[in-house]
Amino acid sequence: MNSPNLRRAAGLLLAGSLSLTAATACSQGDDQGASNGKVTLVVNGQPPQTQAFDRKVFDEDVAEFEAANPDIDIEPREGFMDPQTFSAKLAGGQLEDVYYAYFTDPANLIARRQAADITEYVEDVPNYGAIRQELRDVFSADGKVYGVPTANYSMGLVYSRKLFTQAGLDPDQPPKTWDDVRQAAKKIADLPGNEVGFAEYSRDNQGGWHFTAWMYSVGGRIARQDGGKWVADFNNDRGKEVLNHLRDMRWTDNSMGEKQLLVIEDVQQMMGAGQLGMYIAAPDNVPTLVNQFDGDYADYGLTAIPEGEGTLIGGEGYMVNPKASPEKIRAGLKWVAWKYLNPDRIEKNLQRYKDQGQPIGLPVPPAADIWTGDIAAKQDQLKKSMATVPVENFQSYVDVKPEGLIEPPNAQQVYAVLDNVMQAVLTKSDADVDQLLADAEAKVNNVLSQVK
Repeated sequence: MNSPNLRRAAGLLLAGSLSLTAATACSQGDDQGASNGKVTLVVNGQPPQTQAFDRKVFDEDVAEFEAANPDIDIEPREGFMDPQTFSAKLAGGQLEDVYYAYFTDPANLIARRQAADITEYVEDVPNYGAIRQELRDVFSADGKVYGVPTANYSMGLVYSRKLFTQAGLDPDQPPKTWDDVRQAAKKIADLPGNEVGFAEYSRDNQGGWHFTAWMYSVGGRIARQDGGKWVADFNNDRGKEVLNHLRDMRWTDNSMGEKQLLVIEDVQQMMGAGQLGMYIAAPDNVPTLVNQFDGDYADYGLTAIPEGEGTLIGGEGYMVNPKASPEKIRAGLKWVAWKYLNPDRIEKNLQRYKDQGQPIGLPVPPAADIWTGDIAAKQDQLKKSMATVPVENFQSYVDVKPEGLIEPPNAQQVYAVLDNVMQAVLTKSDADVDQLLADAEAKVNNVLSQVK
C-alpha cells in the first residue's frame, strides 16, 4: 500500500537534465514514434486539472524540455498506472511509451514481459549510480534494468511534540525502540485530557499494511521464497513479539484508547485535534495534519521507525513500453532524467514551491528521498537553507536509514488477511496470538500460491 499522499506526488519531484542523444530518424522496426525528424513520446503522470499548481508545474516542464530538445515531442496523459486496465491497454496499443509504476508493480510487470529491457540505455543516464541501490533493485531482475525510480517514502514514527512536553518527555529525544514507544504512550495516556498514547490501523487492509511495517522494523518478514515459491513468514517469534507488544499497550497499559477499527483518516484526525501522541506513518502525513487540521509544523515530530532493523518503503518510478523502439527508449529516459533526476535543478524546484507557499524542509517532494553521497548532502543543505518548517523536528528520520523493504507479493490480499489479526488483538483482551498467526499463515499461503 503506497502512502495516500505520495500517490499524488508524480510530476512534482526533482527535475533534471540528461545529455543523451535522441535519434532523429526512424530505425527499422520503429513503431511510428519518429516522424519529420522528431520522436513523439507519450507519457503519463500529468496531474489532473483539479490540482492546478501541480498541473502548471508539469506543463511548464514539458514546454521547457521540448524547447531544450526540439527533436522530441511530449504528449502527456493524465493519471498513473491502473493495474486493472494495464494489460488491456498494452494489448490494444494504448499504453503510454513511458508509464508510471508504484513499487509494488515492477516485479510482476517484468515477469510478464510488460516492460522494456533498458539495461544498455540506463548506463548513459547521469547520476543513475547515485540513486539508492535498494530503490534501483525494485526495477531490476536477473541483472537487467527495466525502470528508473523517481521517488521514495519509508515508514517512520509521527509524534506530537506538544503532548511529549506535557507528559514530561523530551520531544528532541523521540523513541528509538518499541519499548520506548510503550513507555511514552503510557505517560501520554495518563495525562488528564483523555489523550491516546499510540494509535494503530486495523481495517481496509491498512491493519495488514502496518503489521508488515512492524514486522520489518524488528527484522521480520511477511513472506519469503522457498524453493521458488512464496510462503508466509510471520508465524514465528517476531510475529508473536509484535502482537504481544500491541496487546500489552492496548490492554495492560490502556494507552491505545477504547476506539478501535481505525484507518488512516481516523488517526490523522486524532493527531490533528491534539488528542494523539504517536502513530506509524510516512513523512507526507505531516503536511496533511497542517493543511487539513489547521496544525502547526512546530507541533509535530518525525523520527525513524522504532528498532530500525528494516522499514517498509514505497514509491514510484517510470518504465518503458516493451514495444517501444530504441529511439523512444532513449527519448523516454531523457525525459525521465530531465524531469526527475538532475541535481542541478533541485534549487529551482524548491524555490518555485516555496514561492507558492509550499512547505520546504520536509523529507517529501519536491525533494525526493532517493539519493546517496554528495547529491543527498547537497539536497539536504538546500532544504535546510531554504526551509519554511523547523527541519530539526524531522532530522532524526532523515539521519537514520534502515534497510528498505518493499511490500509482499499480492500485498492487498495478504493485508486483508492480516487485518483480522490486528483487529482481534486490538478488540479482544483474550485473543490467542498463536492461533491467530497460525490461521493467518494458512490463508496467506493460499494467497501466495497464486503468485506467478
